[in-house]
Amino acid sequence: MVRLTGVSETVQKSSVPVDLAQLFEPIVPDLARVEQEFARQIDSQVELIPRIGHYIQTSGGKRVRPAVLLMAARLAGYSGDRAVTVAAVIEFIHTATLVHDDIIDDAEVRRGRRAVHSEWGNDITVLLGDYLYIKSIALAVTQDSVELIKILCDITLPMIEGEIYQLTMNGNLDMTEAEHFEIVRRKTAYLFGGCARIGGVLGGLPAGDQETLFEYGFNLGIAFQLTDDLLDFTADEEVLGKPVGGDLREGKITLPIIYLLRRAGARARPLVETVVRDRTLEPDAWRELEHLLTEYGATDAAYQQAVRYAESAKRHLSLFPPSRERDALMALPDYVLSRDR
Repeated sequence: MVRLTGVSETVQKSSVPVDLAQLFEPIVPDLARVEQEFARQIDSQVELIPRIGHYIQTSGGKRVRPAVLLMAARLAGYSGDRAVTVAAVIEFIHTATLVHDDIIDDAEVRRGRRAVHSEWGNDITVLLGDYLYIKSIALAVTQDSVELIKILCDITLPMIEGEIYQLTMNGNLDMTEAEHFEIVRRKTAYLFGGCARIGGVLGGLPAGDQETLFEYGFNLGIAFQLTDDLLDFTADEEVLGKPVGGDLREGKITLPIIYLLRRAGARARPLVETVVRDRTLEPDAWRELEHLLTEYGATDAAYQQAVRYAESAKRHLSLFPPSRERDALMALPDYVLSRDR
């Protein structure tokens, strides 16, 4: 079991160790084809583009979103080539958001390596993100499906809206839980939900079953983002691959901080205000923040929310008959809860 510093043993019992490679084993060949398609599509006579593309590809991403699409397609009875192509589209969209996000956040490190903009500069990285978005569209239209393109638009636009909304809330210590969840839904949940829905569309499932798959992915996405936010305070920096406390230094007020300010405002607010204002987190301040998060149960409460959404994802999936694919998707929420990076 992964040990999350600052999260109580009671909450720890909600997570179980899950081998992601084992979960993805049925679709390993398809994931390899997604990687090949990504590399093929990013090839260009402008030598820098495939060079940066290779840098991104080898940075250690887990490809969870394409895997959800591929596994959902298999669950729906589909086994053709279109799932690989649309999964590559998803990877282009997700990668574009990452390179743009790192510029916005001024993040120097991504997955233990220098972020793209730190290596090649903001100007090139902005254009690369644009290139990736356009590539995703160009690849999507090869499927000649208005339905698939509409789903891709329905998940991409909320992602961008979520980023803009988050920027407007940056440094706002009075952000509410509801406002934070609106950001989470737009930034992350719609993409996960769309991946699962696309699998159902490819398999020709009835609209009701497609919606059930969407709800599975949507709830999984919320659990994924809540856990990601939590890791910013609880993970080991070497394992996480980026500095802990980075979200708060960037002015992002996530669920653990919202709960802490609600429960211990008089003690915690001056500390949080200083970190956000100065964009730095000194060792003494970090130790004090860790202590407060634990003392007031803020990390526990945030983790319990992630557990709630993970369980909701599994309940939606339980409506499908047992299968190897359903078992893999059913175990994915547990992986999300137990991950350490």
